[in-house]
Amino acid sequence: MGKTRFLDNSTPPHIATLVLAAGLAAMSMNIFLPSLATMADYFGTSYAVMQFAVSGYLAGTAVIQIAIGPLSDLFGRRPVMLGGIVLLLAGTLICALAPNITIFMIGRLMQTGVVAGIVLSRAIVRDMVPMEEAASMIGYVTMGMSLVPMIAPTLGGVLDDLFGWQASFVAMLLAGVTVLLLVWRDLGETNTAQSASLGAQFRSWPQLLQSRRFWGYTLTATFSSGVFFSFLGGAPFVGSVILKLTPSALGLYFFTMAAGYMLGNYLSGRYARRFGIAPMMLSGNIVNVIGICTAFVFAIVGISHPFAFFGPLSLIGIGNGLTLPSANAGMVSVRPHLAGSASGLGGAITLGGGAALSVLASSVLTPETGTMPLLAVMGATVVLALAATEYVRWIDRREGSLGGDGR
Repeated sequence: MGKTRFLDNSTPPHIATLVLAAGLAAMSMNIFLPSLATMADYFGTSYAVMQFAVSGYLAGTAVIQIAIGPLSDLFGRRPVMLGGIVLLLAGTLICALAPNITIFMIGRLMQTGVVAGIVLSRAIVRDMVPMEEAASMIGYVTMGMSLVPMIAPTLGGVLDDLFGWQASFVAMLLAGVTVLLLVWRDLGETNTAQSASLGAQFRSWPQLLQSRRFWGYTLTATFSSGVFFSFLGGAPFVGSVILKLTPSALGLYFFTMAAGYMLGNYLSGRYARRFGIAPMMLSGNIVNVIGICTAFVFAIVGISHPFAFFGPLSLIGIGNGLTLPSANAGMVSVRPHLAGSASGLGGAITLGGGAALSVLASSVLTPETGTMPLLAVMGATVVLALAATEYVRWIDRREGSLGGDGR
């Protein structure tokens, strides 16, 4: 790859551009979370229906990623990234002006185009550097990206209190236009070995699906991030209905999770190259176990302060920050010539699982049950994440580190 020059779209992109493109996707996912109860009242619907704005969005991003990866391998990273952001802008405008819940959900599903920022930032990094360095660089990209979900729910809650829930989508629109201009000026094409046809890309999927390592990395990412998506599905209900928090106060508690995620990604960026991706994935899932068990203990002894719930679960942010950069780097390195397809297909599986867990987490909660059902879902999910990580480690012990055919 050639030397990067900022705001020169004839060279590979600056890391800041990848951070902001991925961060825009994170912002779309969570800026409005503190407003879910308010939005349910506005549209005259139930919280369960309104929560589809989270779970349906995750399912939509899972579906669209199936196309984004192969399209970027065929046409290049740059045009697909730009198209995804344009789709986000159209969907955001529809959401802000929606007269009813049906129109709002149509706009919300259109917003899923922005997931190109996450899918393609991983593929672009893998285009630029080898695997172990990719895990480190993805960690730094995600660390910077995690500033957005740290700030976005807090900003969304404050905007709701001051101007109403629509203000969050106006903020999204302004941010989207800014990132679109930046990507246009800075993102040079990094896919120098574009595929011959889209059909050839989809026919290459068996190479990925037959790889045990691809499944190990993908399931590690699915269940580790599934802990977080379970939290996204249930935490707004816990905060607004069980703990009676205002939108702005709930947004501040989301800050602890995002702060942990930023720290975990910093540690990944610093240490992934030194220790390797399998130890990083294992350490992240162990941190997740500690956080969930601590929250269980507080719930069992009857401590009902919001920090007794949100505080320990901030460790999930750290755990995912440790695990996901390495899992994603492994996923796109099994078949380097299919990095875009691997990122899209693996991401689709990850977010499809996340959507299901988000729905499950929200469905098991009632004001009478408290937080225990949500913690049980999260606990079961982290056990599956540990099993997937150990599967990758078992393959490494039997066959050596990733290389050659990447089985």
